[in-house]
Amino acid sequence: MNNPPPFKYKIIKTNEQYTQYCKLLEQLLESGSPEVVDEVELLTLLIEKWDDEHNSHYDMDPIAVLKHLMSEHGLLAKDLSGILGVGKGLVSDMINYNKGLSKGAIRVLAAHFKVSQELFNRPYLLTIPTAARNRPAKLE
Repeated sequence: MNNPPPFKYKIIKTNEQYTQYCKLLEQLLESGSPEVVDEVELLTLLIEKWDDEHNSHYDMDPIAVLKHLMSEHGLLAKDLSGILGVGKGLVSDMINYNKGLSKGAIRVLAAHFKVSQELFNRPYLLTIPTAARNRPAKLE
């Protein structure tokens, strides 16, 4: 009886394997080759399964998740500005809870970090800038 060939990909069981699959997925996505669509989908499923089982990102608010991912990837606010295609001031407002994440920013961040949009598309409290708090009410 013939033995079937070994699987090219297996369920992720270690951080090293997870990192390897993430790098491979990134390379496949950058290739833009239509022949790798099934491979990309399979790797994405395996990575998402690992993320769901091993990450507590769902316990954090979207900005805490963003800051964590930035730290993991060695990114600064200026890097995020380039990724999102927005000014540094807007990025600063977002990571300091002064401005919410737009739908476009959520899509770009999820794609860049290869995570579910759901991580960023959840309610969280914004702060009210001090200047707005101290401004007198307008009487009409």
